[in-house]
Amino acid sequence: MEYSKDICIGLLKEKQSHIEGRYVRRADFSDEEVAAIKSFLGPWPRALEAAGLKPERSFSRIEKNREKRERARRRRREEKMAAQNEINAQSAEK
Repeated sequence: MEYSKDICIGLLKEKQSHIEGRYVRRADFSDEEVAAIKSFLGPWPRALEAAGLKPERSFSRIEKNREKRERARRRRREEKMAAQNEINAQSAEK
């Protein structure tokens, strides 16, 4: 069978209409269908998002990770400066 992006989205939506209580899984499809879906729509979670079955990833999560890294950098910089100040204070006492 020839697959396209639209056919893959249709496969996902059609299968989801018969399943309640969970998202469709790769195991719900043949190996050929899974390969086509992933080929046209990307990794399974992104495929479900593309078909509108799963809410898209929150970009706020990406922003939270960026802020967390920045806080860690700032903390390391402050610790390094505090250690340097302590060394300077000890050498000034001598």
